[in-house]
Amino acid sequence: MISYHTCPLATLGGKDTGGMNVYVRELTRCLGALDVHVDVFTRSQDEHVPHVLHDLGYGNRVVHVRAGPEIPLGKEEMASHILDFVRGICEFCEAKDLHYDLIHSHYWMSGVAALALKAAWQVPVVHMFHTLGLMKQRVARSPDEIEGDYRLQGEKDVLRRADRIVAATPAELAQLQWLYQADTRKIVIIPPGVDISRFYPIPADEAKEVIGVPPCENMLLYVGRIEPLKGIDVLIEALALLQAQNMTVCLVVIGGDPESAAQTRNADNAEMERLQAMCQQAGLKNLVTFLGKRSQDSLPYYYSAAEAVVVPSHYESFGMVALEAMACGTPVVASQVGGLAFLVQDGVTGYTVPVDDPQALAARLADLLQDHELRDRLGAQAVEIAHQYAWENIAARIIQLYRKLVPQV
Repeated sequence: MISYHTCPLATLGGKDTGGMNVYVRELTRCLGALDVHVDVFTRSQDEHVPHVLHDLGYGNRVVHVRAGPEIPLGKEEMASHILDFVRGICEFCEAKDLHYDLIHSHYWMSGVAALALKAAWQVPVVHMFHTLGLMKQRVARSPDEIEGDYRLQGEKDVLRRADRIVAATPAELAQLQWLYQADTRKIVIIPPGVDISRFYPIPADEAKEVIGVPPCENMLLYVGRIEPLKGIDVLIEALALLQAQNMTVCLVVIGGDPESAAQTRNADNAEMERLQAMCQQAGLKNLVTFLGKRSQDSLPYYYSAAEAVVVPSHYESFGMVALEAMACGTPVVASQVGGLAFLVQDGVTGYTVPVDDPQALAARLADLLQDHELRDRLGAQAVEIAHQYAWENIAARIIQLYRKLVPQV
């Protein structure tokens, strides 16, 4: 398994940590439980972290490979060290006399590394993009969000040379066909999964006692990275509309580093600073709590304590947060984009609303906040549908895909 730019063991909510980290970690654990041994290779970003960890169980390893300085790097600089990363993997494998049947890579830079290893080892490559550069181009709101040509060319190379591509939803398949003219014969749709042993409904009073919710009657929750394409500003505008209707409601935001944003002005913290200023100007400072990063183990308590989880993204290839919230029995209100339009069933597990529309978002949130029976019904239906995405089911489908490429496995 190749996860070059981010480690599956990293704390969620940072600039480059999110659903993909969860995907790699949970899929690896499930494959191990099904007797498929996995080594996950990632770039070392901290010289103080052991280079080999056994934190994913079942004999699986996470191997941190030196590739450039062992510090966090920008995406463009990181891309320049991919061949160093490949050499590091080869040295590790030679030293331990390792031989692999298949490579499964995640995100385009990992795919580039996988293609180099494919040529050296003569084994098939399964790749999952998780996000697409051309889709991010379409929703970019500033020059800083524009993806470089180096990424777009890398994605096209991976699409052309990988043996199989895993798309999370029919929407991603359509995007690959429409924007990249991909060969759809080698694309298979397999969604991400959810750990239903961790994400399940917790009684709201018990969940609120654990997290110590803000002093308000109704809590809304956002979980994810703090960046413009996530649409958190739209959610803040919707919250202001709800307040104008004299509705008692507050918002908890999990992700990013609010303390750093207050102390250091840089590109990574600009969006956090902008959102905090929005809250101040709208008179919402006491109603919006920026908690920063939280561990995966704590998230079920937050999901279960919330009246609704909001995913207002401008682009989302799947929407892992929405699925986790559904598994916890919490209705989701999400933008009608990408994977969210397939995952969140409108009027069944929550609601989908037009992207970048605070009025529509506020209206749906008001419906949920004012109708306890509606929330309970949508939440119960969300649990039932989320169970179809249990990781055990998804991992079994991934193994079926592997076996088509490596029959002897």
